Amino acid sequence: MMSDTQKHPWHMVRPSPWPIVGTAAAFVMATGGVWYMHEGVPWVLLAGVGLLLVTFVGWWRDVIREAQRDAAHTPPVQLGLRMGMVLFIASEVMFFFAFFWAYFNASVPFLSFAAAKTWPPEGITPLETWGIPFLNTLILLTSGATVTYAHHAMRAGDRKGTTRALLLTVALGFTFLGLQAHEYASAAFGFTDGIYPSVFYMATGFHGFHVFVGACFLTICLLRVRAGHFTAEQHVGLEAAAWYWHFVDVVWLFLFTCVYWWGSYGFQA
Repeated sequence: MMSDTQKHPWHMVRPSPWPIVGTAAAFVMATGGVWYMHEGVPWVLLAGVGLLLVTFVGWWRDVIREAQRDAAHTPPVQLGLRMGMVLFIASEVMFFFAFFWAYFNASVPFLSFAAAKTWPPEGITPLETWGIPFLNTLILLTSGATVTYAHHAMRAGDRKGTTRALLLTVALGFTFLGLQAHEYASAAFGFTDGIYPSVFYMATGFHGFHVFVGACFLTICLLRVRAGHFTAEQHVGLEAAAWYWHFVDVVWLFLFTCVYWWGSYGFQA
């Protein structure tokens, strides 16, 4: 609990083992990844991933305890958490910007002398735009509406409405992932078949990973809503998850427009 003698609303974080444990996990995972690519032995990589998951669970558990047991998430602290989430999403925007830059650098002649003369390149049969990609677009847009409803229901103190909307959002998120996996399985090109497949799988694959992370994020929020952790006045975790999900939605709209739609019809120089 916050000390009775504390005269300020700021959260003085107690010493935590998780930063150093997370650093060790990242080092083991990176080392194991290099070893796996050279020797084909996955155990060190899997050990690093396991240690990283332990770090996530332990650190998130401590943050939840700070909010629930210690009442450390005062209004100024909540503002700091929100700003941290905004900066994190901004860094993610730059991450995807690199993929879009690589895509247009390879496909638009006036951006690069190395751009392909035809797009999609010869021998590449792109996926049908108005099939699974369009269906997934509708799914993500619907999930954006349901997560917004969940946020507003929480602000109104409607825990039942929040629970139902979050459950639907999570279901839509995992449905998206299932359809994307089917799309990859039916694609007529492989990852190493040229610049188009490489950028396609990197951009859409990392987006799919972000959908998975967001769905897990919302699942934890769903469990916390059912446990009574959130109130109409304090629900920073749910708010951060909703912001992240909207970011995932917006990135997908750019991917659908640029990679699936424009990239399927392309041009000939």
